[in-house]
Amino acid sequence: MFDMNYLWVGIAAVFVLGGFVKGVVGLGLPTITMGLLSVVMAPAQAAALLVVPSLITNLWQIGGPGFVALLRRLATMLVGVCAGVALGAGWLSGAAGSSHGGHGGGWAGIALGVALVVYAALGLLHWRFHVKPEHEAWLAPLIGVSTGLVTAATGVFVIPAVPYLQALGLDKDGLVRALGLSFLVSTIALGASLGHGGALHTPELLGSALVVLPALLGMGAGQWLRARVQPETFKTVFFGGLLLLGLYLAVRGALRFW
Repeated sequence: MFDMNYLWVGIAAVFVLGGFVKGVVGLGLPTITMGLLSVVMAPAQAAALLVVPSLITNLWQIGGPGFVALLRRLATMLVGVCAGVALGAGWLSGAAGSSHGGHGGGWAGIALGVALVVYAALGLLHWRFHVKPEHEAWLAPLIGVSTGLVTAATGVFVIPAVPYLQALGLDKDGLVRALGLSFLVSTIALGASLGHGGALHTPELLGSALVVLPALLGMGAGQWLRARVQPETFKTVFFGGLLLLGLYLAVRGALRFW
């Protein structure tokens, strides 16, 4: 268990940064916080801290017209996310106990690092896919289960859900709400999995509640900046940083097997 007395300032700063990125580009809170906090604590502990701020910021994000229609369209993907997290239940919490030297922590670090590298590479290469409406019926649940499995292993719920949602041809506001809805369901499923695995107790929930304010402050600052900078320039810096962080985490996890 980490000591909040020593780590609070650093943890708060990480959530300010994660909220800031989310405010600018519409996503990034789980990716930033899991990536950075996993450098100094077990992935399960980092994921536990993420639960409450992720719930609140995504509830903020999903409001607007067309929500019911969007929920119906994404329903099978969201059910798939829950199924995938359930299938991978215990992966993160199982790694927590060995995160400072055992193979479980090594695998968790490698999985998180690879997820960040893949996500960053897709962003830097500006790959764009298009999913035809007739393919959504069979592809959506597969994407959901895959995302749930990645979430269960890493605490990050962007791959492959984000590229898939970007490929649906939604308008800007619809995409922002779809991302928020996907992240919200992933957060709830991950929180339930962590709780069932014994990684989400009162101290973790209190710590998670404490970082809501830093996350919201960062998100507000990011939304303010979004109207004043080119989002594409910011995204390039964001994805470049994630690529380096992902490589570091993957290499560090691999070295634990030596």
